[in-house]
Amino acid sequence: MSPILKLPIFIELQQCADKLGLEAYVIGGYVRDLVLNRESKDIDIVVVGDALPLAKAFALLHKQSDFAFFKNFGTAMVKTADWEVEFVGSRKESYQSNSRKPIVSEGTLIDDQNRRDFTINALAISINKKTFGQFIDPFNGLFDLENKTIRTPLAPAITFSDDPLRMLRAIRFASQLEFTILPETFDAIKLNAERINIISYERIAEELNKILLSPKPSLGLNLLFESGLLKLIFKELFNMHGVEVKNGKAHKDNFYHTIHVVNNICDETNNLWLRWAALLHDIGKPATKRFIEDEGGWKFHGHEDKGSKMVPVIFNKLKLPQNEKMRFVQKLVALHHRPKALAEHGVTDSAIRRLIVDAGDDLEDLFTLCRADMTTRFPEKIALYKGNLNKVQQLVKEVEERDQLRNWQPPITGEMIMETFSLQPCKEVGIIKNSIREAILDGKIKNDYSEAFAFMKTVAAELGIRP
Repeated sequence: MSPILKLPIFIELQQCADKLGLEAYVIGGYVRDLVLNRESKDIDIVVVGDALPLAKAFALLHKQSDFAFFKNFGTAMVKTADWEVEFVGSRKESYQSNSRKPIVSEGTLIDDQNRRDFTINALAISINKKTFGQFIDPFNGLFDLENKTIRTPLAPAITFSDDPLRMLRAIRFASQLEFTILPETFDAIKLNAERINIISYERIAEELNKILLSPKPSLGLNLLFESGLLKLIFKELFNMHGVEVKNGKAHKDNFYHTIHVVNNICDETNNLWLRWAALLHDIGKPATKRFIEDEGGWKFHGHEDKGSKMVPVIFNKLKLPQNEKMRFVQKLVALHHRPKALAEHGVTDSAIRRLIVDAGDDLEDLFTLCRADMTTRFPEKIALYKGNLNKVQQLVKEVEERDQLRNWQPPITGEMIMETFSLQPCKEVGIIKNSIREAILDGKIKNDYSEAFAFMKTVAAELGIRP
């Protein structure tokens, strides 16, 4: 028996279950994580019979807890200060071909374990006093945990056909836990890949996010590709795969480069949206790929601009947030090539000012993405690029301290221009405002009101506008 089950919460659950005469078990993810020594605060309790009385009894012991009962699903949730405990009656399920929503009926503990997605999630531990701490493991889930394998309790083809989301979950667990999906199980995923089309994009995005948050996302992303699922759920990323050769010249495989970049960025950050920026940073390359002999072969001119325009479309399709998180990813995709270009081709104060202004508060994240984007197999090239990028960062620091440009707005606003020249909104106001901005960024005038005001009058006069 694990000492973890001696925590007060399990003693409380035991006493409530025994008092009510209910047979109850800890099951699923908590048991799996317990065996793997992974911390978890989510506990699933399965009750043979009606789970509601046990949930109510437990909630009464925690006066400040939140209690919710979901009648349609026969489940209850109790949230305490430290735990989320879900209670469900043991059940068996059957499926129809056009839906992943099962037809549910009462069942035994074994029936409930049969319906679980993987053997490692079908483990149960008794919480009743007589058998407290006893493992119920009908599918050798402990063996699979020890051998780091993913396997379904029942025939995998049936399991995945019944609920296609389990195919993504298999890949997600393989990525999170760094486990191997058994060949028979993976073959069933490939066989049933088309079934993923009945799953909503909200659920698909949830699994993609969890894959991206895993320690080494390339494991999951590669499995998505090899299974055939990636082509169905994320064609833009799938289209990055492949190498074309012309006149003896080849470009790199941008799919494998991308998942390498994602792995790199995971060494520096747990920020989900920065990881999304790494995943999408080259997403515009397939659409901009051109072979230009005079420039040395394959080129992807403008891929960062194309990619930034694709970000809102991809986020909308995947039902990801259409807010500042999406705009953050879009900005980093648009700017990701800028520091590299500066590092390779030389730096001017004007270029540094523009980088500071365009990146704003996301400048450090942009440099994190740039470091992750170094995937060459030649160490000397990595060292050279890192050295040049460090020089760019140092210049950014110097210019920023001198010119105070972070989140900068020009000292002359459109309203000031209209008031000074008695203008209504028009294109001339935009021309004057943009000219002031460019003059400051180019270093032609200082970043202060008096010089900007004088320059405004000069530009206006050139346009035939007088105060």
